[in-house]
Amino acid sequence: MTQMDYKYSLLGSTVDDYHKRPLLLQVDNTPMNLFAVLEVKRDLTRRSSTVGCKIRLYGFLFVLAIMFLIMASYVLTGDKKGLLLTPSPYHLNGLVSPGPFAFNLTSVGDYAHIKLVVKSIKSKVEFRNQRHCSDRKALMRSDPHMFSVIPPNFLPGIKNPCWYEEFTGNITTDPYKTNLYGRYSRRFRTVFQHLRSTFHHHLLHRNRTLYRMRCLPYFYIIGQPKCGTTDLYDRLRLHPDVKFATFKEPHWWTRKRFGIIRLSEGLHDRYPVEDYLDLFDQAAYQIQGELNANTSGSPSHPNVIIGEASASTMWDNNAWVYFYDNTTEGEPPFLIQDFIHALQPEARFIVMLRDPVERLYSDYLYFGIANKSAEDFHEKVSESLQLFEGCLMEYTMRSCVYNTTVNNAMPVRLQVGLYVVYLIDWLAVFSREQILVLRLEDHAFDMKDTLHKVFDFLNLGPLSKEIESQITRSPASNTRRPADKNLGPMLPITKEILQDFYKPFNEKLAKVLQKESFRWESNSEL
Repeated sequence: MTQMDYKYSLLGSTVDDYHKRPLLLQVDNTPMNLFAVLEVKRDLTRRSSTVGCKIRLYGFLFVLAIMFLIMASYVLTGDKKGLLLTPSPYHLNGLVSPGPFAFNLTSVGDYAHIKLVVKSIKSKVEFRNQRHCSDRKALMRSDPHMFSVIPPNFLPGIKNPCWYEEFTGNITTDPYKTNLYGRYSRRFRTVFQHLRSTFHHHLLHRNRTLYRMRCLPYFYIIGQPKCGTTDLYDRLRLHPDVKFATFKEPHWWTRKRFGIIRLSEGLHDRYPVEDYLDLFDQAAYQIQGELNANTSGSPSHPNVIIGEASASTMWDNNAWVYFYDNTTEGEPPFLIQDFIHALQPEARFIVMLRDPVERLYSDYLYFGIANKSAEDFHEKVSESLQLFEGCLMEYTMRSCVYNTTVNNAMPVRLQVGLYVVYLIDWLAVFSREQILVLRLEDHAFDMKDTLHKVFDFLNLGPLSKEIESQITRSPASNTRRPADKNLGPMLPITKEILQDFYKPFNEKLAKVLQKESFRWESNSEL
């Protein structure tokens, strides 16, 4: 089955029901169904002609008003795909309500009430037994095309998972023409232009059949955001035996394969796995080497490995509710790691973490748009704590961590700092030896030691002193912008509240990793 003859479809009754859901209007806090309104109007026209004319007139004016509201919503939300009677799944709704401890979000001094919210949250924190690995057949049913493209076994004799795939296209056509990564980014199109010019030179001829080398990453830097993943990525790129995708974060496993480009835009076309594999062609060519000098097709550089560094891979499962049946009491039946394990059971993963309190403030400063301040951050933290506590009133802690509505509603990403919840789920699928967990604080204090741990974990050979010096002495990447530095630190009260909130999660993380430093009880700001 090729990319062209495979048509993706939304899976599960959840999405089917969603698309059938009518638009609801709300008048005086009472939901009103637009279709019901139109039905009433239609019934009223059966009355007398005099009354009917008036009703038709009023109904016409009402429909005009409705269309005006829809058009206004269309313009204000920036939707460029057309008017939809069903709302975008990523437009926030009123399904999430705060918990019982309401307080004045505009007042920094309302300390006691916020402490009550945190206390309520901590009373509901529980760490259950590890989940079971998903059944491979169930995974294949959820995405049969992906499993038809990626083989169960890879080429022997090389470290990186690669294979030869039969090329059935026309050698004179553009192999990257339909790649959706190239459609939405000029930078990607530039990379593909270079790949396009050399594509036919890397095809292997065997028995009148053409083959192209395909590769998946040997390792993934999976998280977390604002924890130093970009700096680690930039340094590993300098290693002669490490190659990456054409850009740092494809976000394919978590977003693009579901058709998510930006959360505010709803769902687009789903990126097929072929589009993801195209991103590793440049690295695959380096593993393959020049076929003119090596007609056997055996890789010329078998020790070269490929990495991928999407910092969403560890935690972002927000798309699950729109594509899978909700049969697990509000928890996703499949997680990202289930699919990776089914395809690459020997894959390796690097996790970079930092004090979750500082991570959240850095996240706010980096992704915030306007009116950023320590006071605004405090208000957003307070609101997010209320929403999370409100979810815990009805659902389990794990359900709330993976609750898409709550995650999209919170003005700051509290859930990303609940590292241990995600790590426990990853350890249910992969062995502890396959996951290297690092701290940004240690990386900043002794970068050379951190990099040696990474090199050993990836089974990379020793480097010359010159190359190692180049890697360690490079300036830090993706540091805080000067304008954000001028805003100063978060308020002391905010920091105290967040430390109290994250404390039970950090304690569990330190226990799982058997390392007390993951409590972050005494750290300088980064």
